[in-house]
Amino acid sequence: MPEQPPPRLDDIDAHLLDLLQHDAGRTLHDLGEHVGLSPSAVQRRIARYRRDGLITGQVAVLDPHRLGPTVLAAVLVTLDRESVEYHRAFAERMRSDRQVQQCYRVAGPWDYVVVLAARSTRDCGRLGDRLFKADGNVRRYETLMVFDTVKTGLALPLPAPEPSR
Repeated sequence: MPEQPPPRLDDIDAHLLDLLQHDAGRTLHDLGEHVGLSPSAVQRRIARYRRDGLITGQVAVLDPHRLGPTVLAAVLVTLDRESVEYHRAFAERMRSDRQVQQCYRVAGPWDYVVVLAARSTRDCGRLGDRLFKADGNVRRYETLMVFDTVKTGLALPLPAPEPSR
């Protein structure tokens, strides 16, 4: 499937999308005050972003420290066989497991970087065994335990707005 060109964004779109990336729970009224639009105009733009696939979901970000013990780990993974089917199967398994927070296919000596969340180091070890040791196509994996979270985020840099005509 050919890649679609990025949508045309004006200054208001860029500002509104930036605000939404950092706090999607803001009211339409509050967003409108920041970008100079009525709440109904903001709502129409947000509906367009969803329709165009710019906004793909909305989630609540939980503070792991408020939930009790949470262990994070970054796992570097190399597959043994590298056909499209094996990569597809690995990616589907990562997508389907709720404890896999992020998974990236990467260049270099490793094929994937996977971020896991578990309740304890023991649980993290069991999760690694289940996800990677039990997979007959994982040649090697290395688990890096996270000691401290320096920064997390999902906000993307936005393209420059289209010039006004």
